[in-house]
Amino acid sequence: MPGPPAAVAVTRLAVRRSLTSRRVAQRSLVLAAVSGGADSLALAAALAFEGPRAAYDVGAVIVDHGLQPGSGDVAERAAHQCRELGLTSVEVLRVEVAAGTGQGPEAEAREARYAALEAARVRLGASHVLLAHTRDDQAEQVLLGLARGSGTRSLSGMPRRTATLLRPFLDVTAAETRQACDDQGLAVWNDPHNADDRYLRVRVRRLLDDVEQRIGPGVRAGLARSADLLRADGDTLDELAQSAYGEATASREPDALARESDSRDAVAWVAVAPLADLPTGVRTRVIRLLLLDAGADPAALASPQIGWVDDLVMRWKGQGPFDVPGGLRASREDGRVVVRRAGPLQ
Repeated sequence: MPGPPAAVAVTRLAVRRSLTSRRVAQRSLVLAAVSGGADSLALAAALAFEGPRAAYDVGAVIVDHGLQPGSGDVAERAAHQCRELGLTSVEVLRVEVAAGTGQGPEAEAREARYAALEAARVRLGASHVLLAHTRDDQAEQVLLGLARGSGTRSLSGMPRRTATLLRPFLDVTAAETRQACDDQGLAVWNDPHNADDRYLRVRVRRLLDDVEQRIGPGVRAGLARSADLLRADGDTLDELAQSAYGEATASREPDALARESDSRDAVAWVAVAPLADLPTGVRTRVIRLLLLDAGADPAALASPQIGWVDDLVMRWKGQGPFDVPGGLRASREDGRVVVRRAGPLQ
């Protein structure tokens, strides 16, 4: 008996491996995040086939951002196809995208979508949500990280798995998901935003197309491979930093600063000497942990602030305190980097 078409087999194998590698508990509910595009419909079809065979309950969540005319109809058609595929617990979630936050429309829509998916996961009692990002998406993410001058964590792209999210298709191409949909007779919605040059990701996609035409195929695959390698390195550095920070905070006196009259507002600190002995890649991660421990805003915390704290450690010339996102202020005092709640500068 002949097997499924090649593209269909690729998508099914990717889902099977993702569920197995994560060791998702059998009989648990897993959900596909579906938009109606080729990537997410191929994901829904693969999950509908593989999930029940591995003793999982399977469902889908369709998020309607309401940003385009007829978006509700698109969402309902996607939901109908998911039910036809055999997915259960299929829901359409209509969300309101907060505009004018300064993040840009793509980031605002993404934030609303992820919040809705997590809320649905909790409400339905699902263990994981599967996202349909492909190798093409991963390559674009890496290129965006390069353009922003980001660090290893950003250049490592999107993770294959988190505590509640799985991305089975990071080794699957967009061409394969489109072919898988064609092979299974799925009606794909083509998002007009994907052809709108106002969106940065669209311009990045076209840039990659041009690069591959000039250099040859394989650029996207190379960027995605680089992301995997960088993520492995980043994970190792993160573990070393966590261990170093734990040792530094375990050895300090909890009330050492509290006894000092000018340090009542200190919320976190670490001695400079052990920090200075660490390699740069580990030291800057320890600094990030210190700032997060103090209550820094993780969404607003960027490499410049971490670099300024690093200057307090490695290039100390008597510079004064500076603000850190989250209502904090960092300074160097008596051989320590101290993070306080920000007040008026004296």
